[in-house]
Amino acid sequence: MKFSELGLNDALLKAIKRSGFEEATPIQEQTIPLALQGKDVIGQAQTGTGKTAAFGLPILQSIDKKEKAIQAIIQAIIIEPTRELAIQTQEELFRLGRDEHAHVQVVYGGADIGRQIRSLKQHAPSILVGTPGRLLDHLKRGTIDLDKVNTVVLDEADEMLDMGFIKDIESILKYAKNCKQTLLFSATMPKPILRIGEKFMKDPAIVQIKAKELTADLIDQYFVRAKESEKFDIMCRLIDVQGPDLALVFGRTKRRVDELTRGLQARGYNAAGIHGDLSQARRMAVLKRFREGKLDILVATDVAARGLDISGVTHVYNYDIPQDPDSYVHRIGRTGRAGQNGVSVTFVTPNEIGYMRTIEQLTKKKMSPISLPTDDQALRGQLKQAKAEIEDLMKGDLGKYTQDASELLDNYSALDLVAAFLKNLAKDSTDIKVKITPEKPLSYKGDGRHGRGRRGHNNHGRGSGHGNYHRRRNSNNDYRHNGNRGRRGRGNGHEFAIKNKKD
Repeated sequence: MKFSELGLNDALLKAIKRSGFEEATPIQEQTIPLALQGKDVIGQAQTGTGKTAAFGLPILQSIDKKEKAIQAIIQAIIIEPTRELAIQTQEELFRLGRDEHAHVQVVYGGADIGRQIRSLKQHAPSILVGTPGRLLDHLKRGTIDLDKVNTVVLDEADEMLDMGFIKDIESILKYAKNCKQTLLFSATMPKPILRIGEKFMKDPAIVQIKAKELTADLIDQYFVRAKESEKFDIMCRLIDVQGPDLALVFGRTKRRVDELTRGLQARGYNAAGIHGDLSQARRMAVLKRFREGKLDILVATDVAARGLDISGVTHVYNYDIPQDPDSYVHRIGRTGRAGQNGVSVTFVTPNEIGYMRTIEQLTKKKMSPISLPTDDQALRGQLKQAKAEIEDLMKGDLGKYTQDASELLDNYSALDLVAAFLKNLAKDSTDIKVKITPEKPLSYKGDGRHGRGRRGHNNHGRGSGHGNYHRRRNSNNDYRHNGNRGRRGRGNGHEFAIKNKKD
């Protein structure tokens, strides 16, 4: 369903388009109309399904702009389990609410509370995002007032339960006793979460989104265990050998996408990248080239690739393992469509193996280790593509080149000339050194429950806890030759000037 069908105003639709969203996810499609009607909602959905926009867009639309002009009043509060999620939520709401001039502020443990207090006084927000411990601290100090809050959002409620925040949440909800609407989101619905719904919500509508499952049996899923410094060269060799018709490469951050794109272009691949810093016009231009087959490799972040409808993708390369399992399903679901076989290759550093196992549990399918190409196999792949390029050249008018060709034939044999041409076209791309800035691997501290670690109640002020998988929001081993276009053009390394920012 299109966002324009959900009852959102023009300013928000403009922000949605600018952010690159094209179609609403199931949780957005079902939650937004209910929230706009002022109803309480309990939403059950996994991380990575678009919940922030599901609750954020209705809140942004309902903010009273007159109140802001007269007196600073907190009109909505969003409670997140970790500082990372709180910051990410604040940033996404800021982007979506830019045309609404909504002031969104974030507070979390581990940061200077004095600075937060001064900021709250100087720039009182209409929307406040925070972690439970720090929000409760501000409430007890009297530095925030929730008397006139209209909407309260409890995001990742089961995570907050696991981290010992349930009493803090109940205390916060008592401070917001005049609130008109409560929106609760959780991947699971244990009894304590249901009790919050019974105690603090009024006849809530239930929205349940089943976790995505892979139905595309035609996707061959592989993994490569490699050090961070090895990944780029290995990926280039795989592209040479597998010869994808159309390939998607996923990177975790905007900087990563920029560097991968420049590196691929430097090595002669016909590649371009998209991420959140690109203008909508530039993004659409890149996608148009990709859809029309004028581009062989598209490098993207998860956010930029959200909602894309592209057919004909034969290979997906997860240069960085995704930050949640649903993102993996979303990524590789771009291939293996319309009865065609697809291939996905995921690069995993040694300490990210736990994430890979969590993905396998969700998809109910094991990834197979892929045998890395030998030098000879890589050369065979490069020569196959070079011969295809020569065959394309033979289709053009060669008349004006025959005299020079004849002169060359007087001095060299036809066999030597063709061999020299192939040598030039099939250069070993690894001769061109490319440096990709190392990204810190996702840490994983699993306890059998997708990495959720329990934290003591007294730790609530410190916010985040690392290594939690869900909390981290942003067949055979042969080599498939599904086409000969993996290096069709040399590309233009300066074609897309992209800022080096992280997602």
